[in-house]
Amino acid sequence: MLKQLRPELTSLLDCFALPAVLLEADHTVLAANQAYRKQFGDGKPLQGRHCDEILRIAGMSCADAGNECPMSRCQQSNEVAHTLRMHDGRALQVDLFPIRNADGKPAYFLELFTPLPEQGASTDGLVGQGARMQELFRALHRAAPSDVPVLLLGESGTGKELAAGLVHRASQRAKGPFVVLDCSGLSETLFESELFGHEKGAFTGAQNRKIGLAEVANGGTLFLDEVGDIPLPLQVKLLRLLESGTFRRVGGIEPIRSRFRLLSATHRDLERMVREGSFRQDLYYRISTFPITLPPCANGGRISRNWRSPCSTAWDIRVCS
Repeated sequence: MLKQLRPELTSLLDCFALPAVLLEADHTVLAANQAYRKQFGDGKPLQGRHCDEILRIAGMSCADAGNECPMSRCQQSNEVAHTLRMHDGRALQVDLFPIRNADGKPAYFLELFTPLPEQGASTDGLVGQGARMQELFRALHRAAPSDVPVLLLGESGTGKELAAGLVHRASQRAKGPFVVLDCSGLSETLFESELFGHEKGAFTGAQNRKIGLAEVANGGTLFLDEVGDIPLPLQVKLLRLLESGTFRRVGGIEPIRSRFRLLSATHRDLERMVREGSFRQDLYYRISTFPITLPPCANGGRISRNWRSPCSTAWDIRVCS
């Protein structure tokens, strides 16, 4: 039997410009706003039906292409859960919010669908609705919900940092920081100082204590761009950080704990570097749990981004098809 909701609770949904639906824990629809009915409705009443049935009829089956329902994670964590979905050739960010009762337990769940900016015509030859685009988004949204390390592979200029940002925003760590460290061109001393930080007086010129990016990334995502450029002697220190979750600042003695999700990117052939002995095999296995290759853009095309989402920063990833 459907719960009788207070009228103001259901009418509140129409305050959202984005498609919004109120669910029970078993996926039963309690109420939906006009935007949701317009995008996913089939002309029949939605209340009392399961959301997966509604989405399947609308062409967005929850079982397709590795789509993950955020409901179980939201119930387990009692916190907002995120995922990405494909619908009509476009990527949607799905946010599921628990609505708690007086005891602090989830009574209902509010699901919002935020479309990433339209991938339409471009003045610079970029194409946003090709098979490669959809394949890329499917891979990114499959990787996003878990905490496994992701390795983004591709030529320079294919938008690996933008892809990493999208994975972070759709992950469980979206509320945490997204910290970027460009590993290219850094000396061993500078890389170690940037990643781990240093204490005052640790070396010549260290006039103050510096907090490292590994510490800043605690609770969020650390993105190592051009990870193949990390000097071999420092790769073992990075491996130790990933294995133990602890590190010491340069010149420090106290261990510091940091929990973050690692994303990496490189244009180099790491497998060949492993065979040649210039990249540690154990580190390669550690960072490449989920490899994603970004296709090259022809004719000098580049990936770009827009900042026009109605409720959050939206990444506009464009690849040549």
